[in-house]
Amino acid sequence: MFPKRLRPLLPYMKRYRWGYVTGLLCVFLHNGIWILFPKVLGMAADKLHEGVTQQKLLVYAGLLLAIGLTKGIFQFLTRWIVIGISRDIEFDLRNDLFERLEGLSYSYYQKHRTGDIMARATNDLSAVRNLLGPAIMYSANTIVLTVGALAFMMSISPRLTLYTFLPFPIASVLIQYFGRQIHDRFERIQAMFSDISARAQENFSGARLIRAYVQEEAEIRAFEQENKEYIRRSLKLVRLMGMLWPTLEFMLGCAIVLVIWLGGREVIGGQSTVRLATHISGLISGGTPPIEAPALVTTLQIPGSMSVGEFVSFNMYMLQLMWPIIALGYVINLFQRGTASLGRLNEIMQEQPEIQDTPTAQDRQTDGEIEFRGLNFSYDGKQVLHDVNLRIPAGSSLAIVGPTGSGKTTLVSLIPRIYDAAPGSILIDSRPIRDYSLASLRHSIGFVPQETFLFSDRIRENIALGVNSATDSEIHAAADAANIAADIESFPEGYETLVGERGITLSGGQKQRTAIARALIRDPKILILDDALSSVDTHTEDKILNHLRDVMRGRTTIFISHRVSTVRNADRIAVLHGGRVVELGTHDELLALNGYYSDLYNKQLLEEELAEV
Repeated sequence: MFPKRLRPLLPYMKRYRWGYVTGLLCVFLHNGIWILFPKVLGMAADKLHEGVTQQKLLVYAGLLLAIGLTKGIFQFLTRWIVIGISRDIEFDLRNDLFERLEGLSYSYYQKHRTGDIMARATNDLSAVRNLLGPAIMYSANTIVLTVGALAFMMSISPRLTLYTFLPFPIASVLIQYFGRQIHDRFERIQAMFSDISARAQENFSGARLIRAYVQEEAEIRAFEQENKEYIRRSLKLVRLMGMLWPTLEFMLGCAIVLVIWLGGREVIGGQSTVRLATHISGLISGGTPPIEAPALVTTLQIPGSMSVGEFVSFNMYMLQLMWPIIALGYVINLFQRGTASLGRLNEIMQEQPEIQDTPTAQDRQTDGEIEFRGLNFSYDGKQVLHDVNLRIPAGSSLAIVGPTGSGKTTLVSLIPRIYDAAPGSILIDSRPIRDYSLASLRHSIGFVPQETFLFSDRIRENIALGVNSATDSEIHAAADAANIAADIESFPEGYETLVGERGITLSGGQKQRTAIARALIRDPKILILDDALSSVDTHTEDKILNHLRDVMRGRTTIFISHRVSTVRNADRIAVLHGGRVVELGTHDELLALNGYYSDLYNKQLLEEELAEV
């Protein structure tokens, strides 16, 4: 029965089952040959006691050398195959983990910190790799060598073998106790490591803000406190592991003492004759041809029911078992660390996207007509949108204005299903959006979010994101439509300029215009600009809007803005307040209502006049 905690790894291990079979075969050969070493050494001791000859020395030395060499070859193959498989599975696991993270809904990243996710994808994945490689290899070595050594020890003296393993039941209880403690403590250490990673990631991302508020010392102290806690927990684990290995070695030492005491008594408990023969050959004296000197024969009466060679073999088997016993503590450590980390990784692998394709979803083309029918939406138990009814004809433009927190961003985020609205409350081309596959739906939408994000790559790649076949002329045309082409061409490296992490080398307005170019190059049927011109001045805004008027022809466009200058030329303007559409019409129609839009227009008009003064 495969251990329950390791079942998530079963599909990966099945994928490399023949590699594991080959590796385990090498384990059997490696240990099977090594088990012969004490046997041959014991035979050599007995034969050489009968008489030392050059032939015997060469034969037994050659046998021992051959055993050591062959054992080394199969030991290398074992490590190469099993450790190599663990690296292959690590590769597969990392890819699958990244694929799962890429497929999770946006809400998952709002609930989980980036640093915690990164810690699981690095530190925890490394612990699982050690579980799949060294832990399996050392476990197999321990089992095979222990079984083989026990078989030979039993053939020499069953009673002595039984006495030898008297301390081991105590060791078994201690191993179970230490194993549980290691697992629990390592889980807490990994959780602490996630906290440290999250704090470091937030500090690196918010470096400019920390410096602006002179919080360097405060953040250093806070990081130091978390680091101290991490070290404290790690040292507790080290102390526990430091107790485990000496305990196992102590048990082995007790077994060796029993062997020497009881085995020694067996050697001296009876009578056996040993002839020591010493030949002084002409080879030693340098004579040619060889002149064999008289043999000096000594006959000793050594009491014993066990020969000296058997006693030597038995002790050598005990010494061979020393490493498996020590390795057992190492394996327990790797196993408990690996299973703790596997549980943390499995939490991500078991996570299901909140937003998925429905059974009826298909890849579909769209003309761009959007309709909201009695739309209500709640987020974390708080209702954000109330009974929204809007229809946006294909190829037309709609501007959305309203105070902060009125639900503007939430409304447009429901169209590409970043969040999921109730079935049937949003339609595209008179068809519920859930009838469209996520890929085809989002491919038909060019979305510029409120918070602009650029990858740490060249400007060219940032504009061409998602359009792998984009040509230079298409990239330049998109940049020109977003009014960023002149800025890019002024850079020394032009479109090859690296923008830095999150586009740090660009100004806020340049980042927004680059994001607009990225949306335009997709040639979407639906274009959504969520306050995408907030970081540019009014002069630049006019230029961008003039370019966009040509781009907007034939595609449905939705603007969100706080500036009346941005939205005044839209086909219709919707005013959101408290999650409801309170006003709807053209610029002139809304001014005539003397409502929220009229107040916003008059206020901004006054601000412009004061700015001119």
